[in-house]
Amino acid sequence: MSMVYQTDIRELKLFKRGKVRDVYGLEDKLLIVATDRISCFDFVLPTPIPEKGKVLTKISLFWFSYLRDIAENHIVSSDINDLPPSLEKYREVLDGRFMIVKKCQVVPFECVVRGYISGSAWKEYKKSSTICGIQLPPNLKESQKLQDPVFTPATKAEAGHDENVDMDYMEKKIGTDTAVKIKEMSLSLYRKARQYAEQKGIIIADTKFEFGFDNEKLVLIDEVLTPDSSRFWPRSLYKPGGPQASFDKQFVRDYLEKIKWPKSPPAPELPADIVNKTLEKYREALKSLTGAI
Repeated sequence: MSMVYQTDIRELKLFKRGKVRDVYGLEDKLLIVATDRISCFDFVLPTPIPEKGKVLTKISLFWFSYLRDIAENHIVSSDINDLPPSLEKYREVLDGRFMIVKKCQVVPFECVVRGYISGSAWKEYKKSSTICGIQLPPNLKESQKLQDPVFTPATKAEAGHDENVDMDYMEKKIGTDTAVKIKEMSLSLYRKARQYAEQKGIIIADTKFEFGFDNEKLVLIDEVLTPDSSRFWPRSLYKPGGPQASFDKQFVRDYLEKIKWPKSPPAPELPADIVNKTLEKYREALKSLTGAI
């Protein structure tokens, strides 16, 4: 089983090293490499999940294609043969975990859509009956399906926590027309994906999208509807009124809560059973959604 914690492609200039992805400049494009790093509570853990980057890449590529009628995207190629000859020696490292993409002007917001009330949204709702300033009905249960999905943007933080904001803030920063278009596109993407996933036995409780401008055109970028960017719940086990079983990294978060890690450095190593179970969940999500293994 292959494992890539960090890449070092010296022939290319490192554009950005994110929590999970290493991004390189590739002429007028970017090369995005999904590593096997996993982050929780805004910390990158020292223990990788082998093959995770390949799973994330396959799932994202599936959704980019499936949702193209709603939003064009930044994908140029994911074919290993389209890499320049100078990267031949990295073929084994890159195969199955890279995307060549257009270099877009990134919209500086996480575009979060919530169809169920869970996580930080549940915590806020218990205090104020709102999510990001949006008033919700009283007496909702944890993990309950919302009558209509809600759009709850957040600022993109280079380090530390992203901060939830309201639509007024987003409109002031990027303009009303762009903000409204992004909101409508995000909700449409979520609805189409949710309907498909439910037929495959997965509830998409919430997710985040990212957008950028390719010249003047708004396009979908980064990753799409993966276990890293979404809450995936098995439909057969869904029962509102508490936390849910999941196909995403909530499993790792729960372990870290259980050992009472204070969410400050150093991040703890993960035991082998947690690593194996996490990979199993990611693979199960991939197989359920795409049929791939």
